[in-house]
Amino acid sequence: MKNTLPSRRTFTLAGVSAALALCAGTLAPQVQAADPLAIGILIPGSKSDKGWMESGYDGLMAAEKAHGGKVKVQMIENINYADMEQALTNLATRNKLVIGVGGQTQAAVMKIAKRFPNTKFSIVGGNKAEDMPNVAGYDVKQAEIAFVAGAAAAMLSKTGAVSYVGGMEIPSIVNAGKEFGNGAKLVNPKIKYFENYTGDFDNVAKSKEATLAAIAQGADVHYHILNLGLRGMEQAAKEKGTKIVGSYTDRCGTDPLYPAYSITGVGYQVQYAIDEMVKGSWKPGYKPFGLAMGPQASDMVVCGATPEMKKKLDEIKKDILSGKIKVLEG
Repeated sequence: MKNTLPSRRTFTLAGVSAALALCAGTLAPQVQAADPLAIGILIPGSKSDKGWMESGYDGLMAAEKAHGGKVKVQMIENINYADMEQALTNLATRNKLVIGVGGQTQAAVMKIAKRFPNTKFSIVGGNKAEDMPNVAGYDVKQAEIAFVAGAAAAMLSKTGAVSYVGGMEIPSIVNAGKEFGNGAKLVNPKIKYFENYTGDFDNVAKSKEATLAAIAQGADVHYHILNLGLRGMEQAAKEKGTKIVGSYTDRCGTDPLYPAYSITGVGYQVQYAIDEMVKGSWKPGYKPFGLAMGPQASDMVVCGATPEMKKKLDEIKKDILSGKIKVLEG
C-alpha cells in the first residue's frame, strides 16, 4: 500500500574520515576526505515488488557498493502521483543528482527540473521529451525486448495462447504489449493473444482478474509490465497452473512459476546515472539503451533453454538490431 506522504530513507556507506600520521617526529596535518556526492532517488513503488522498482533499487545498492564513501543517497519510495512533485522538490533541495525510477516520474521531473537548474535529473524509463540542460532521459526500449519475450512465450506455451497485462494505458506500456503479441505471432502465426490494462501498476485484484480472464480463454504463459500488481498475476497463475515470463531481472532457478525472464536493465541505468555523475561525465538529453547496449541493459533468458530455442531468440535479437524486424518505440 502506498503512503500518502513521502517517507525518506537515507543511506550512507561511510562518513568523513580523518587521519593523523607521524612523520619524522612531526605530527602531520589532519586530512579530511572530500564530502560524498549527494544523490536523491525517487522509487514511486515498492523496492521489493519483484519488478521494475526492485530492479532500480538493486542498481542503487550496486552503485553504493561500487563507490563506497564517494556517494550519499537519499531515497523516497512508495509515493502516489499526487505527492510526486513534492517528493522531487524534497530531493532536489538536498542533492546534486536526482533519479526518477520509471516513466511515470517524467512529467513531474521535467516540471521540477525547471525550478532547480543547478541540480541534475536522470529519468530511468524516460522517453524523448523537451531538451533541458539538466535532464537526462534513459530509454529502456521496453517494446523491443517485449517482442523477444513474446517469441519466448510462444515457444513455452503448450496451449497456443499467451497473455499480457499492463498497468497504466500509456504509449510505452501499450507499445510493449503490442510488440509482445507481435513476437509471439512471429513464432506461431496461429497463436491466440490476450491483452489487458488495469490502469494501476500496483492493483493486485485487477491484475489477478485480468490474468484469470485470459486463462479462461486458454492462455498458459503470461507477461506483464506491473509493479506490486504482479502479485495478482502470480496468484492467478498458481491457482490455475500456468506460467509467467518475468521482467527486469534474471532470477532463473528461484521460482518454478517463472520459466523465463526479460531483462530491461532498470538497475543498470540507475547505476549508469550514478557512475557518470561520480566520474564527472554525466550528460543531459535522451539516451536509448536496449539490446544495443548489451545483455546488462536488455536481454531474454529462458531458464534451461534448448539449443534450438536459444538460437531462434538470438536470431530475433540480431534481426531487431539490424532493423530487419522493426518494433515500436517505448
